[in-house]
Amino acid sequence: MTMTDTVPPRLQALIAEMNALNGHEKLESLLVYADKLPPLPDEIAMHHDDMLQIQECISPVFVHAELQDGRMQFVFDAPSEGPTIRGYAALLLKGLNGETPEIILAVPNDIHYRMGLHRVLPPQRLNVVAAVLTNMKRLATRFVAASKSAH
Repeated sequence: MTMTDTVPPRLQALIAEMNALNGHEKLESLLVYADKLPPLPDEIAMHHDDMLQIQECISPVFVHAELQDGRMQFVFDAPSEGPTIRGYAALLLKGLNGETPEIILAVPNDIHYRMGLHRVLPPQRLNVVAAVLTNMKRLATRFVAASKSAH
């Protein structure tokens, strides 16, 4: 199975975009994406305790997902003190929001390596970055399980 079989087109484009950048440019790009992370919608902020905390992150980072017309919609709450994780979360939002839970689950766990982030981030930070997708998949799994139990 090739990458194009398991990575949706928007995410493929982002991987290619990141690979075209040198190390310093990759970090700058993450900072640009960090500034683009949408604020937490009020209706979700009112139920912040229902969000999934990404335990691997030193700063408090949370993710929430909803299923709308069979497609995942994610939101993140990440502090500005963690621009790398904010940038990566925003990048994944751009690449994965609107995909089905099954597509989210099929995304390879090593996409951060495919982006070349291992060349610019220390191992501990890579573990945190990997946890973002892992937790998105955890939420997608819940929707798949709920769908199966409803049938």
